[in-house]
Amino acid sequence: MASPRLRTASPPGFLNNFKIPDYILVPESKVENFEVDRDVPKCPVLVFVNSKSGGQLGGDLLTTYRDLLNQNQVFDLLEQAPDKVLRTIYANLENLKLLGDQFAIKTMERLKLIVAGGDGTAGWLLGVVCDLKLSHPPPIATVPLGTGNNLPFAFGWGKKNPGTDPRSVEAFLDQVLKAKEMRIDNWHILMRMRAPKEGSCDPIPPLELPHSLHAFHRVSEADELNMEGCHTFRGGFWNYFSMGMDAQVSHAFHSERKLHPEKFKNQLANQSTYAKLGCTQGWFFASLAHPASRNIAQLAKVKVMKRHGQWQDLYIPPSIRSIICLNLPSFSGGFNPWGTPNRRKQRDRDLTPPFVDDGLIEVVGFRNAWHGLVLLAPNGHGTRLAQAHRIRFEFHKGAADSTFMRIDGEPWQQPLPVDDDTVVVEISHHGQVNMLATHICKSKSMYDPSSPRFGDEEDDSEEEDSVAEEFRKFGAADTFKISDDVDLSHLS
Repeated sequence: MASPRLRTASPPGFLNNFKIPDYILVPESKVENFEVDRDVPKCPVLVFVNSKSGGQLGGDLLTTYRDLLNQNQVFDLLEQAPDKVLRTIYANLENLKLLGDQFAIKTMERLKLIVAGGDGTAGWLLGVVCDLKLSHPPPIATVPLGTGNNLPFAFGWGKKNPGTDPRSVEAFLDQVLKAKEMRIDNWHILMRMRAPKEGSCDPIPPLELPHSLHAFHRVSEADELNMEGCHTFRGGFWNYFSMGMDAQVSHAFHSERKLHPEKFKNQLANQSTYAKLGCTQGWFFASLAHPASRNIAQLAKVKVMKRHGQWQDLYIPPSIRSIICLNLPSFSGGFNPWGTPNRRKQRDRDLTPPFVDDGLIEVVGFRNAWHGLVLLAPNGHGTRLAQAHRIRFEFHKGAADSTFMRIDGEPWQQPLPVDDDTVVVEISHHGQVNMLATHICKSKSMYDPSSPRFGDEEDDSEEEDSVAEEFRKFGAADTFKISDDVDLSHLS
């Protein structure tokens, strides 16, 4: 599907900026002779494509990249897991480095990754790069092939599915060549619950726990985080964790797509279905359609930490039915639920703009779907609850039999044991990863002098002034686990 916008042809030799020779990619290949100053590509790339994303687009994009570049530097994620690919290539690069191969050394220093898929696919690759602790971690560019595409939008790569013709792909590669590197925070998440006397801790069908690396993974008995008599899960995310209303609507969408995949073949139809489900789930009339037991304050006690070792209770207004822990200023198709607090809010409530590299996560609440529509207005935002380095949810005994959760677009319905009150979800800061961003990037760095420090004094909503002024910060966590067997077909 070609983009309707006319693009000029690339100059001769343009693709040589990105091509990587076989002896770098395939161990024990014949070493080729290159002149370092002349032949090293300016922007060598490894391309990972989820061929099932975007309907037919994923497969078409895979074909185009393989036609334009070396086929051995373009990978179908349904056939080759990124952790195994990167382990192999980086091991080969390190061996060549020991032999004094200057071409390989320069290639490793300049290497960049491109991942084409939905937010779940992008999160999978981000998790792999974090886990492998590579000697020179490559920055990552994201191609929007999903429905929400919050990760690509946050870094200027757009929300709409791209063209897959050669000129469209060359235009994207040109953006990668010109992109700037940007550090963003990683967030580790741990869920632990005592094994129930009856029933299961596994998600309620038809959806399973997310299998991508940013999602939960059951901790093994040998893991130091394992506790006897408990089921423990852990993982990571880069955009958001949410619970409640929004996760329930997302769960309905993904369940329908899993049961009837033939109905979800293009981005526009997917977004239309998503909006209809928001209505049918009753969230525009939440006070009438949903019991108060589903409100966040009734489900769980929420704690945050302002200083290391000092947990404090976070007040959640009784009307809040959805809570979002946000790392990037892009949620639900590109909206920024936190906004930019004005000068007075920053002074009186100790709030800051939503920088992506400050070690803080923004915690925002929504009452219902009508409340969410405030994001359509200039400077609109949800109820700002806190900024934190760490946050902890302790679920009340018997408050509900299950709740809906979501990480970076991947939802599930989590059963809650009714015979014990030790269900805990804890989120903490866990280092950073390199992203590639365009000149229209929405994400802002705290170290960039051009980043806005204050919002509009008149338009910034006064709504959350009634929230208790207790705001928190903290962090540290263990590495994520890598799954050897990952079914990517649902990460679109």
